[in-house]
Formats: sequence, structure tokens, C-alpha cells
Amino acid sequence: LSLYNALNDSNYTDVDELELRTLEEAIYIEMKNDVAFLIDSHLSLWEQQSSFNPNMPIRGFMYFGKLYDAYLTEHGCNIYGTKLVKIPTPQYIVFYNGKQRVNPVTKLRLSDAFMNARADRDFEWTATMYNLNRGNNEDLLSRCKPLADYMTFINYVNEYVREGESLELAVDMAVDRCIKENVLKEFLLKHKAEVKDMVITEYNEEVFVNGIRNEGYEDGVAQGKKLGRREGLRQGRSEGQSELVRAVELLRQGKTTDELIESGIDQKTIDLATTIM
Repeated sequence: LSLYNALNDSNYTDVDELELRTLEEAIYIEMKNDVAFLIDSHLSLWEQQSSFNPNMPIRGFMYFGKLYDAYLTEHGCNIYGTKLVKIPTPQYIVFYNGKQRVNPVTKLRLSDAFMNARADRDFEWTATMYNLNRGNNEDLLSRCKPLADYMTFINYVNEYVREGESLELAVDMAVDRCIKENVLKEFLLKHKAEVKDMVITEYNEEVFVNGIRNEGYEDGVAQGKKLGRREGLRQGRSEGQSELVRAVELLRQGKTTDELIESGIDQKTIDLATTIM
């Protein structure tokens, strides 16, 4: 509710007015880094991303389709009648805290993905992406302490990783530091194990999406100690190219599901690859 108020210059105070609508099973989201909710006839979907993904508009478009379908069914709305059916106003927000440099606020548009560009913009769906890294959207962070505290925690983790600490130790150190500095203190004391698991999973996800984490990678790096780091990384990627990694790369190139099937990739692998795009 605090973040909604900060984004929309509103002043809601009753948490009970906020009705969660997050989908239990979103086929294209592997981690639960999304939240959907209704408040004052506005249907909001927020997603957090640690890797830049230009396909967020189409993901949001698909997600909202499911949200609206559930809403219409729940309220017994007849979209085949002669009376206009009113639906909650959508708001789709992406919070980004990855390493790639992006503008403080970016409008990602579905029309950019159209094979044939339309000058009239008659068909559009937009994701508004907020960069939460230092030096971006400081006003938003100042108006929402939980979000600011979350980014403080993530920045501490990144800081310790850059200094050479293992990811697990970096998370532990960041948690302890935040508790000492009264940043998310109560939440971290209560959910330390869950937070640690979430951050490690997210880091592994980012590494995987970037094409680094795949089968045979460790063997390639070990060999790289003899052949040189660059050659070792090259061999790790080449020797460990799994079917799942290949599917992810093809999807990122804009290949369709049918084209992946034609290339010999099974549907189960395609479905999994789609969830981590």
C-alpha cells in the first residue's frame, strides 16, 4: 500500500481496501516475483526483474488476460451482451535492479514487437519500468521506506559479492548489517532463511538467463585454469550447452514455439524455457 501511494500520489491507509489477485500458477514466471491486486477499481500488476527483458509488455499482456478472465467470471460479467462491461483500470509496473544501465523510467511497448509496425498505435500495451539502482528514482524511494530498505539490502549483497565474498556469505553479511542498521530489521529477523533462499535463487536465475550457468560449466572453468580464463569459459559454455539453454537462446532470438519444436526441442523444455525468459 505504501508503494502504491508513492507511485500514484495517493494516500490510502486501509490495507483491507487492497485485494490481492496474484495468479497462483503463471506459466511464464518461474519465481514468485510478481504481485497483482485491486484497489479502488484499479488492477495493478507489479513485477521485479534483475535482468533487463524487453518482452515484459507481452508477458504483462498475457498475465492481464488471465486476471481479467478471472475477474469477469467472478463477477458474472457478460461480454457477449449489448451492454458495455466495465473492467478495472490496468496499471503494469516493472521494478528493475539489474546491472545493465537503463533510464530511470522506461516505457516498454508491445507495439515494438509487432512484425509490421503500425503508425496509428491502435493496438498497444505498455509496461512502465522503474530503475531502482542508485541515482535513479530517489524521490520514489524516499516516499516508500520498504522499497528503499529493500534496495539497501540488495546493494549490500552486491557490494559484498564485488568484494569477492561467496554469495551465501554475502547474503548473511548483508542481513546482519541491515538488522544492525535497523533496515527491514523485523522482517529479516523473522524471515532470514526465506530471504537468503530468495536472493540466492534470484542470482542463480540471472546467471542462467545470461547464458553462463549450464551443464559442464564448472568443468570448463577447471580446465580454464590451465588454458586461461577466457578459453575455459568458452569451453564451459560449448561443452555444457544443454537443451534448456538452447531453448532459452532461441526464444530470446524471437523464435516461435513451433520453430523450437521443429528444431527438435520437446514441449516440456519449451514451457520451462518460457518461464525464465
